[in-house]
Amino acid sequence: MRAEKRTFQRARQLRGDLSLPEVILWDCLRGRRLDGLRFRRQHPVGPYVLDFYHAEGKLAVEVDGAHHDLQEQISHELRRDGWLAEHGVRVMRIAARDVLDEKALEGILVMIAEAARR
Repeated sequence: MRAEKRTFQRARQLRGDLSLPEVILWDCLRGRRLDGLRFRRQHPVGPYVLDFYHAEGKLAVEVDGAHHDLQEQISHELRRDGWLAEHGVRVMRIAARDVLDEKALEGILVMIAEAARR
């Protein structure tokens, strides 16, 4: 599934502007650190940029901060998740505050690994 040129440019820009929860999660996922699974960060898919993407399992992992609770953002995410589902991509949403909790992060990593293998 090809991404638009401007989506590639936006993804490149976002890679240099990760939030703290994204940095923490990327540190756990990069270099096949999670059970040998390969993830990409800020990966362009169609018109969207996914926080993290496991291509083999067609799994997107999205870290949702406080702004994701705004009605406008919720509507955008519903459209986005629908588009991704139509293209066979499953979306796992994780609250940013949970990534910051070390105990919760352990459980999140287990859930991501299980979902990636399905």
